[in-house]
Amino acid sequence: MTPPSSIPHPAEALVLARVTAAVRERAAAVRLMVFDVDGVLTDGSLYYGENGEMFKRFHALDGHGLRLLMEGGLKVALITGRSGPIVDRRAAELGIADVQQGVRDKATALTELAQRHGVQLNQVGYMGDDIIDLAAMHRAGFAASVPSAPGYIAQAAHWVATQPGGSGAVRECCDLLLAAQGRLGHFLAGPALLGPGAIQ
Repeated sequence: MTPPSSIPHPAEALVLARVTAAVRERAAAVRLMVFDVDGVLTDGSLYYGENGEMFKRFHALDGHGLRLLMEGGLKVALITGRSGPIVDRRAAELGIADVQQGVRDKATALTELAQRHGVQLNQVGYMGDDIIDLAAMHRAGFAASVPSAPGYIAQAAHWVATQPGGSGAVRECCDLLLAAQGRLGHFLAGPALLGPGAIQ
């Protein structure tokens, strides 16, 4: 894609007007963004069928934001404490190859991801919502959370979404990262600039 412009697109200016200069600087440095799943990509609810099958609800806005993030040149990964085929299926739909499930030590997983992708921890972002995410949030250069997170978790974040987890929080985070890096406006110049594949 074309290099980011030094003059913010009006949409970028709108997104960035809501954050401090310090948050903008951290978001601008991110090259690898890692997301928790339950409570971040979903609303945290777990639905069980009478035969024991589990269902989770994802949001198309979040999925499209993740696709935009990857098309904008950032790497995306998922780290979740739970395990199940639903997450693998959603990740495959979005083209996310780095998926780690059943992880208790997310800080170590985050560090290993950074090393594998050749980025420094100050170039890694992490979005989580609970105690299991806290160490990874402390280690990341850009820590994000959701409004439903306990106060002591949200307090550890550099930025907290205004939209709920599973209902636009991830998209809001993706828009912030792209705007801080001068890449959001690129996608607003015309639909032909979007990459191939279905909008998720």
